Amino acid sequence: MESVVDLGATPPCESFLAADQLDRPEPAYPLHLRVCTDCWLAQIPALITPEETFTQYAYFSSYSTSWVEHARTFVTGAVERLGLGPDAFVVEVASNDGYLLRHMVDRGIRCLGVEPSVNVGAAAREAGVPTLTEFLSPDTGAAVRAEHGPADLVVANNVYAHIPDVIGFTKGLRALVADDGWVSIEVQHLLTLIEENQYDTIYHEHFQYYTVASAIRALASGGLALVDVELLPTHGGSVRLWARPAEVAGEPDRRVAEVLDREKAAGLRELSGYTEFSARVAKVRRDLLRFLIEAAERGETVVGYGAPGKGNTLLNHCGIRPDLLAYTVDRNPYKHGRFTPGTRIPILPPERIAADRPDYVLVLPWNLRAELAEQLSFVHEWGGRLVFPIPELSIVEAASREVTA
Repeated sequence: MESVVDLGATPPCESFLAADQLDRPEPAYPLHLRVCTDCWLAQIPALITPEETFTQYAYFSSYSTSWVEHARTFVTGAVERLGLGPDAFVVEVASNDGYLLRHMVDRGIRCLGVEPSVNVGAAAREAGVPTLTEFLSPDTGAAVRAEHGPADLVVANNVYAHIPDVIGFTKGLRALVADDGWVSIEVQHLLTLIEENQYDTIYHEHFQYYTVASAIRALASGGLALVDVELLPTHGGSVRLWARPAEVAGEPDRRVAEVLDREKAAGLRELSGYTEFSARVAKVRRDLLRFLIEAAERGETVVGYGAPGKGNTLLNHCGIRPDLLAYTVDRNPYKHGRFTPGTRIPILPPERIAADRPDYVLVLPWNLRAELAEQLSFVHEWGGRLVFPIPELSIVEAASREVTA
């Protein structure tokens, strides 16, 4: 294991604090990304358990308009690609609040969500999406298969990196899927994470950071083989892995070889591809702190937009407190009245931005830049500016003008 970047120690990124917790101790855990020089899987130690993070979860997928649309587009494409009809059965693992499977329900396709978080699973059931409250394991997969039959399609979006036991989870996917079925996995791509300085997506509930090369080995551990790959813009750059049981997979599409070649050219199968990342992360931190300090000294106000998990990695790594970022806002009512872990910045409803008319709005979910730049265009009405911290600090002074640090 070789070091990629050491981000110090931070609290778990989704452990938002209620007001009565502010005077209590708050645990923090090392956040140090390393890479295995055998399989080239980048990873952090499993210092917290999924049970600690996901039994009650603060993230509801449906609050992102673009993510719901992404799911709808995926469902349309999958139905056409696989010929899914009324007799098909689809399972989504980590189905959250039903943001994706509701599109299957609308099409009359039998489906089931497997979601460990009690609160978001309840929201899915209220929305009409059948949901089982469980973590996926080989036993869970076998039990679902025994009760409902094998799945023609198993979807696992933004969960493959959240599992300490990768082999057991992959075997669970194999237990769910029909012997001639398909598995679709979306996970952030380590290639873009490194190329675009996306270090704030490193946090404790993300145990692994995949290339296609390392994903192939992980899938093989559970009896699955990669047959196709798509590069996606979601989360700053993700891969959609199409896999099948190894016995029926056949030769992979040429796109698999093309992405493997890109990863190799970027040096991600040798240490040279990782050595400069830490220095570029340090520059992101310095640039953002310099901007916030200079704005404070000029008497200008800076507030945040969004309270995503990635934002808490950024805030803690930079040591940003309410003296530099007065508050942040979020569309999710669950977070209102709470405080960001570690940095203890108040989280308020979005309406506060228009009421307070700040000089700058720091956009923490930078991966939704196009969506949020449109939603926040009203900030320019009083001369306010949007600030995006990654991949490099950029200040949008008006709809058509941008300044990059």
